[in-house]
Amino acid sequence: MINLKDVSFFYAGSESERGIRNINLSVGKGEVVLLCGESGCGKTTVTRLINGLIPHYYEGQMSGEVLIGEQKIHELPLHETSRLVGSVFQNPRSQFFSVSTTSEIAFGCENMALPVPEIFRRIDQTVREFKIESLMNRSIFKLSGGEKQKIACASVAACDPPILVLDEPSSNMDTDAVEELRRIIEIWKRKGKTIIIAEHRLYYLRELIDRVIYMKDGVIAGEYTARAFRALPPEKLTEMGLRPLSLSGIVRKYAAMPESNETMTLLGFSYSYKHAASTRAALNMKNFSIPRNAIIAIVGKNGAGKSTFARCLCGLEKNFGGTVEEENQALRSKQLLKKSYMVMQDVNHQLFTESVLDEVLLSMKNEQEASAGHILDSLDLLPLKELHPMSLSGGQKQRVAIAGAVGSEREIIIFDEPTSGLDIYHMKEVALNIERLKMQGKTVFVITHDLELVMECCNHVLHFENGKVIGNYPLNSEGCKKLRLFFGHIPASD
Repeated sequence: MINLKDVSFFYAGSESERGIRNINLSVGKGEVVLLCGESGCGKTTVTRLINGLIPHYYEGQMSGEVLIGEQKIHELPLHETSRLVGSVFQNPRSQFFSVSTTSEIAFGCENMALPVPEIFRRIDQTVREFKIESLMNRSIFKLSGGEKQKIACASVAACDPPILVLDEPSSNMDTDAVEELRRIIEIWKRKGKTIIIAEHRLYYLRELIDRVIYMKDGVIAGEYTARAFRALPPEKLTEMGLRPLSLSGIVRKYAAMPESNETMTLLGFSYSYKHAASTRAALNMKNFSIPRNAIIAIVGKNGAGKSTFARCLCGLEKNFGGTVEEENQALRSKQLLKKSYMVMQDVNHQLFTESVLDEVLLSMKNEQEASAGHILDSLDLLPLKELHPMSLSGGQKQRVAIAGAVGSEREIIIFDEPTSGLDIYHMKEVALNIERLKMQGKTVFVITHDLELVMECCNHVLHFENGKVIGNYPLNSEGCKKLRLFFGHIPASD
């Protein structure tokens, strides 16, 4: 059904995305194929070739042919390709056309000029299959990252294309949402859809995939049947730069560190969004204390209030009610803004300069190019220092924003999903830099759905639900058991 014949592609004006070379790949009708490999290996480039974004949106030098049936995708206009291939991107905001969830799901069907009754039928069917009744008729801007991804998947499903291309679809989803995504992919598979998934999270796909294409440095470095891939030992997966096929074997890297006796107390944290559909406050927290000079994992389901809390904590939401007390000081919005630095979930909102190096220098109180170079080197970014940040891949952009946080030297550092779209190698690099911040006396908050990251570097947990803290505990042996229960796995010894 899909054939890439001796395809090479190199992006115009960007050395950072090295492109792909001599790709030969056939995907049969109804097959579920996983593309995997380290960040920047070429997975996303292959998906862009299949959905026609290359060469119509991303310019560069291309050779070879990309065929769906007998049609050359690279020669078809995008509006014709969209009837054949539906796409879900890592950042769902990049594919939204509407401001309301229901309108977004309807948009593709309307663009296809389907009859109105058929559009309503498809919307109803999709909402039922995705179990997203609670997300209907809401503002796109008021959704969490995982909720936005659900709407992106639903809008593509409503168009009912025969081929689906998913690029890191689970990157901002909680464990329940990932399970829902797995269920939807299973439904698509039963319907005979052809599915290509570029993904770092592998565990939820292990029973769905038919074949695995492993990429490295822009070429296909390995091809496996599903059975052969599942038989690979964990050490081999790590050597390949891949995440594990099961979360049950993830353990703490080291014994829990003793927590500091110094604490930070959060008083009266509350916040409500204006014109929100729900009357429930986004945050409504009782007073609580947490250790200073710690790495604190903030966990909870999508929509639990984690990102809202982060924006309040660093002073970005000026109308929130609450105070932070530390060292006999009461800190409100203005003071928190000066003491905090936040790496946002969508890092495109905070990359401003003309080069990667300048991005780090901008974050520094006193610009020091040598120090900035060391930070970039620690995140595997030094060879990219002269490139424009917006020319980088998603994972590379994420690491640039993290480099800015490291260079800022602020006392409170907040990371919102810092490892979304990162392979295991770069996840461990991020964890190491977070540990370095703690060693410098910083208090670090990490909002994440990544159990591996929590086990790699965090030593305290805040568990959110419906805008409230329902768990506040050290990540010792007992804390690890609680955390595993939240992530849906049987507790193991640590």
